[in-house]
Amino acid sequence: MMFRRQDIETSKRPDAMPTPRFIIAGTLTRDYYITHEDEPVLDVLGGNVPYAAAGLKLWEHAPPPGLLARVGEDFPEAWLDDLTARGFDTRGVHILPENVDVRNFYLYKDKITRVTGDPIPHFARLGIPFPKALLGYKDTSHGLDSRTDLNATSLRQNDIPDAYMDASGVHICPLDFMTHSLLPTVLRQAGITTITIDPAPGYMNPTFYDDVPTLMPGLTAFITAEDDLRALFEGHTKDLWEMAEALTAYGCENIVIKRGERGQWLYTAASKERWEIPAYPARIENPTGVGDAFCGGFLAGYRRTYKPLEAVLHGNISAAIVSEGAGIFFALDVLPGLVEARLASLRQSVRKL
Repeated sequence: MMFRRQDIETSKRPDAMPTPRFIIAGTLTRDYYITHEDEPVLDVLGGNVPYAAAGLKLWEHAPPPGLLARVGEDFPEAWLDDLTARGFDTRGVHILPENVDVRNFYLYKDKITRVTGDPIPHFARLGIPFPKALLGYKDTSHGLDSRTDLNATSLRQNDIPDAYMDASGVHICPLDFMTHSLLPTVLRQAGITTITIDPAPGYMNPTFYDDVPTLMPGLTAFITAEDDLRALFEGHTKDLWEMAEALTAYGCENIVIKRGERGQWLYTAASKERWEIPAYPARIENPTGVGDAFCGGFLAGYRRTYKPLEAVLHGNISAAIVSEGAGIFFALDVLPGLVEARLASLRQSVRKL
C-alpha cells in the first residue's frame, strides 16, 4: 500500500504545521564523494532540494519551507527527522513502498571542479577499499530525458500535500523534462504565481531545442548554468544574451545565467535590461549545492522585493555562504546579520551592461 511521510508526520504531532510560504521541489539523494584532498565522504544527505531550501532559509526562517521529493522506503528515516528538526517541512517527501536508488557519486578535482562517473577507478587510485554501498552504482547524469515517460523520482500532482497549495512561491530544482513540463501547470491552477525553474542537463541539449520553449510561459525565472544554456543552443548562437532574449520571447519574465566563480548574468524581459553580478568573494571549502542554494536565495529575494536584480543578489549570497562549509546544515548556523552585511557589500559591485 502506498503511503506518504506527511500522513506519518501528521499522526505524530497534535497540531498541524503551518502552511509553508515557499516550496522547493526536486530530489533527495544519498551522496558519496571524494574531496579535493582525496578524502572519501560516504553516504551523507544530499540532493538539490535541501540545499535550495537552506539557501532560502538564510533569508526566510519561518514558516518552514515545504520540501517536495520522492524517495524509497530504504531512504534513512533519521535524515528526514533531522530536516524536520532543523526547520524544514517534510510533509511533501513522498516515501514509496519500495527501494529507490538515489545514490549519487562525484569527486572534486580541485575546490571548484566537480566531475561524475564510475567511482571504481577513483577508489582504486587512492588505494581505498571500494564501498559495498556503491556496488552496482551507475552514473546516469549524462543521459537524455524522455519526452513521454516519468521515472520513480518524477513528481506527480498527488505528491503535493493540500497545505502546500497555499504557498506563495515555488522553486523547481533540476528534474526530468516531464516533471518540469507538468508541475508548473498544477501550481498555477492552485493560484501560485511565482515559479522558478533550474533546468536539468538531461534536456538542456540540442535535441530539446524546440521543446524547452514550452516550459517558458508564465515562469518568473529560468535559472540555468552557462554550460547547460550553451549546450541547448549549440548550432544556433554562441551569444548568451541572444539565448536569454530568445527564451524570454516565449513568456519567461527573467533569465538568470549562473557562471560559477564569475557570478551571474541577468536578463529581464520587461525592461530588456542586462546585468552582471560578480560572485561574492567567499572562502570556498566545498561547492556542493551552491547552484541550488543560489536558486533558494533567489526565490526568497524575489518575494521580498519583487525585483529580479535583488533576487539575484540574495541568491549570490546564499551560494557564497553554502560554499564556505560542508553539508546541508552548515549555512543555517551563520552569525546573525551576516547575510544582510554581505548583501549590502555586493550591491556596490553590480554592473549594468
